[in-house]
Amino acid sequence: MQRTSFLLATLAVGLGCLAGTPVSLTAAPVNYKVPPETAALKPGPDLAVAQGNCTACHSADYIRTQPPMKNKKEFWQAEVTKMIKVYGAPIDEADIGKIVDYLTAAY
Repeated sequence: MQRTSFLLATLAVGLGCLAGTPVSLTAAPVNYKVPPETAALKPGPDLAVAQGNCTACHSADYIRTQPPMKNKKEFWQAEVTKMIKVYGAPIDEADIGKIVDYLTAAY
């Protein structure tokens, strides 16, 4: 029964298209206002490099809320590597060390 109903509905839409009856298959644009950014990266060496690379994909809150770590540099190196290899972050090779050093110093 459901299959028959589906076929009839599909046929009706198809015939409507052939008969010149307009059928809208697109969604109307939605306008919305993005809330203001409430977080910022801490000052530190190569802040601009980190800001340009990290906040292109996520907010500064993501960095600020990382758990405490014993070896900061090792932790941040692993995080930056994960962002590149797992999430496909387009970070230039020359910027990796700068970002790790910034994150290690600032966080």
